Amino acid sequence: MKKILLSLSLILAGAWAGLAHAQDKAAQEQKPAAEDVKAADLDALLKLVEQGALTENKMHRQREAEFRARRDQQRRLLQQARAERDREAARATQLERQIQQNEEKLRQLNATFRDRLGELKEMFGVVQQVAGDMRGQIDGSLITVEVGKDVRAKGIEELIQRASSSTSLPSIELMKSLWAEMMREMVKSAEVTKFDHTVITAGGEKKTVPLVRVGNFNLVSDGKGVYYKYDSENDKVVELPKQPAPRFTASAKRLAEAKPGETVAFGIDPTRGQLLSMLVQAPSLRERIDQGGVIGYVTIVIGIFGVLIAIYKMIALAIVNAKVRAQMKSETPKPSNPLGRVLMVYADNQNVDVETLELKLDEAILRETPSLERGLTIIKLISAVAPLLGLLGTVTGMIATFQAITLFGTGDPKLMANGISQALVTTVIGLVVAIPTLLLHAFVSGMAKRVIHVLEEQSAGIVALHAEKEHSGASAA
Repeated sequence: MKKILLSLSLILAGAWAGLAHAQDKAAQEQKPAAEDVKAADLDALLKLVEQGALTENKMHRQREAEFRARRDQQRRLLQQARAERDREAARATQLERQIQQNEEKLRQLNATFRDRLGELKEMFGVVQQVAGDMRGQIDGSLITVEVGKDVRAKGIEELIQRASSSTSLPSIELMKSLWAEMMREMVKSAEVTKFDHTVITAGGEKKTVPLVRVGNFNLVSDGKGVYYKYDSENDKVVELPKQPAPRFTASAKRLAEAKPGETVAFGIDPTRGQLLSMLVQAPSLRERIDQGGVIGYVTIVIGIFGVLIAIYKMIALAIVNAKVRAQMKSETPKPSNPLGRVLMVYADNQNVDVETLELKLDEAILRETPSLERGLTIIKLISAVAPLLGLLGTVTGMIATFQAITLFGTGDPKLMANGISQALVTTVIGLVVAIPTLLLHAFVSGMAKRVIHVLEEQSAGIVALHAEKEHSGASAA
């Protein structure tokens, strides 16, 4: 009400200010009619105020009526809510009593169930344990690949659920299914069978191939000798990313092609592919050589060059040795062998004195020696350089290892494996090259010395014979 009076006061004040301003402005022009205009404006304003007051009173009465109606409605809703609360509270009390009664009844029933179950409870506990172990064995068994996991595991899972349940018992049929799966596992573990199955190749492709199952140990491809392993988590047969050594794949191929009753040597993996997976991770000879790097390849090339020279010299010296032996049995000197050429020097200088003949023969032997010893120095040099190259590879490998430690620390040994492999492999390659070349040098050098020894022996005999003849001629004169 105060707001209404305040509004009316403001309206009257504004109107009065406007009228006063209008009166001041027109005082000079219309002074005689000022009193009549003022009286007319006040009557109109009074009518407006009276009309606004009536309208506001009507609105206020309407609002008061609506408020009273809503207040009555809220009272009725409050009474209904309180009644509903009382009913629910009574229902909750009733349900609590029912729950207590049910719990008491359930305890009595469980006690009765345990009393009647008796020793069967221990038996079902053992059955549950055995079934759980059998379920795990079925998951990783290669026999499951052939038979199917759904076929084998369905009855076992139901048996485990019932054996662990407190409201139901496993049936005789489920107990027999456990026994049947155990017998199946034992019998088929001793069989070698062939069947078609979908596999995942090393390239990620799916295809159906004929597989050979060797008991519960290995899976190989029929006719190809490719090894597979069973991924029990994803229920897939996958090809090994890298096949084992050829002797294993060859035995697998022979097994796949064997006739019934035929015995074939085949290496089995008792861990169902785990050992085989670790075996294929071992680097091959080519991969080992690759770990040696450039120094390893250089050492191998030098070693091959030295071996080829040694083989060539062995063949050449063997031919020369055979010709020398043939010349020793013949009285006619032949220029095709060193001994024949030395004897031809004697034949050309039979009339000279002993000292001159000896010098001539020594000259002929010295002329034959370089051709016999040609290449021996290279072989000896290679046998000495190869270990030094291996030591160089060791040093560079250790440098790479320390650089990896400096950059990445010692947390991950794989980061240091490359440098360590290079250090060790180059050392091994250097020794592998040095040892055979050193032995070959000793053998070839011995063959050359034997030929030179024959030449010196025959030369000494010729000189002695010539001296004897000369002494005999001097005595006769």
